[in-house]
Amino acid sequence: MTDFSLTTFSSKGKLLQIEYALLAASKGETAIGLKARNGVVLAVEKQPPNPLVDETSYTKIQNIAGHVGAVYAGLAPDFRVLLQKARKHAQVYQLRYREPVLCSNLCRETAQIVQEFTQSGGVRPFGVSVLTAGYDDDGPHLYQIDPSGAYYEWKATAIGRNTKNAKSFLEKRYKADLELEDAIQTTLLTLKEGFEGTMTAKNIEVGIVKSDMVFRTLTEAQIKDYLDESA
Repeated sequence: MTDFSLTTFSSKGKLLQIEYALLAASKGETAIGLKARNGVVLAVEKQPPNPLVDETSYTKIQNIAGHVGAVYAGLAPDFRVLLQKARKHAQVYQLRYREPVLCSNLCRETAQIVQEFTQSGGVRPFGVSVLTAGYDDDGPHLYQIDPSGAYYEWKATAIGRNTKNAKSFLEKRYKADLELEDAIQTTLLTLKEGFEGTMTAKNIEVGIVKSDMVFRTLTEAQIKDYLDESA
């Protein structure tokens, strides 16, 4: 019965519904995050669920605030709900304190929402892992939020299908003094390692934030230039 109960621990000390939520997130498209000395880069596979889906309506990287963006692996509807809650917190913080929300505060409050869905009746855990990239007065930040409500700041990490191999690749390539341009190349090389088929500017997305504190998604032309450089 513990398989179906959200709030009952199994005999092995696990909440199985959270384990299943983590499994759902691990089956999502691979996403990579890498923090450089002067910014953060996010990159993700973009494979629409059906060839007939209009590609312009299918996006994986989204802005939470002007200086913070996020990408997910797992269930898209769950991410949409979580994104709306995170955006609302960012706006409330801006109105209350007259300054952009701190990345640490935003991720802590978002993770708190995720955690509450692991111990309440009538709900289920979010089947999604999220990477957030931001830049505030304390510098660049890269956070990962998991379905359990756990969140950590990372130097480089991966979520989704090819997590193990991607993290292994990042461990070999990561350097603390990486510039953002080099970080973009390293992120694309990591994503390419486990990519099924040919990686092009049309089937991936890349988002960056740097010291100007503006999170932006790169255009297909910009991504193509980076891919050509790394070829």
